[in-house]
Amino acid sequence: MGYTWQYYDLVLAAIFVSLIGGVAVGQLTAIPTTTTAIAGGFVGVLLVGHGLFVNGPVDAPDDLTDEIDSLN
Repeated sequence: MGYTWQYYDLVLAAIFVSLIGGVAVGQLTAIPTTTTAIAGGFVGVLLVGHGLFVNGPVDAPDDLTDEIDSLN
């Protein structure tokens, strides 16, 4: 039985790649690492925003109005 990649697995991987890529660009070019790390972090924030608000973890907007019976 193999593992099936889901959308949120790819979002988490893309966040990691954007942060590591920002640092790598800073180390390998003349652009300051702090600038490229911030740019990579901004890309990560955009990915999180897309994962939460554009392609959210609910099936329909009606799912957001369901009450929770218990937290246990």
